[in-house]
Amino acid sequence: MTFKTKESRLLLVLGAFFVTNAIISELIGVKLFSVEETLGFKKFHINLFGIPNLSFVMSAGVLTWPIIFIMTDIINEYFGVKQVRFLSILTCILIAFTFFVSWGAMSLTAADFWVTQKTNGHALNMIDAFDAVFGQGMWIIVASIIAFIIGQLADVIIFHRIKKITGERALWLRATGSTVVSQMIDSFVVIFIAFYLNPKYSYSWQMVGAIGLVNYTYKFIVALLMTPILYLVHGIIDRYLGKDLAHRMIKMAGRG
Repeated sequence: MTFKTKESRLLLVLGAFFVTNAIISELIGVKLFSVEETLGFKKFHINLFGIPNLSFVMSAGVLTWPIIFIMTDIINEYFGVKQVRFLSILTCILIAFTFFVSWGAMSLTAADFWVTQKTNGHALNMIDAFDAVFGQGMWIIVASIIAFIIGQLADVIIFHRIKKITGERALWLRATGSTVVSQMIDSFVVIFIAFYLNPKYSYSWQMVGAIGLVNYTYKFIVALLMTPILYLVHGIIDRYLGKDLAHRMIKMAGRG
């Protein structure tokens, strides 16, 4: 099969970026980092719902989420709801497959010389390190997949409802509006499943609400900051497709 038309090549590239960045996000998401200290600030020590000393501790997976935001809205804009739904479901299947293969890799018997190595002068047990990175708990994996698919489906619905009101104008409104709502859903669903329903943690409602709100605040700010980049990508695609073809695709995508 060859991708001869501009539309097919564009969908291939956008879809590849969408799926790849979603899988990368899941794989690197095991690392938690301090947003404030990474940016050179002191921790904020926020108090919410009676939970003290909260700060912006995020999963490293947020590094690629802005790209997923943009890909979702761009695919929605040019190809419509059905393509985003298809890619979202496909991505969930591939994420599950990725973790299945990772678990298989963890069960392999390691070579003796590989097990103990030194990194920066420190002894490192490679089996423990490998399992810690790739052996994310089932609750975390299920939570992230469920949150992802619910968030994506909410995103496409809100995007097109706003588009029906604004027409082809106000790209920033439908893109940012759909993203901030879908990420609110994503932020609270993943924490609720992974830390409230999970008997290993059993966080209180207050803790779930506080952590979810802190995470969502970060994602809300990032969504706003990504708006100019969304317009930049939109402009590049319009020039690639040509004005007439781009207009026809956006019009057809708006019909569902």
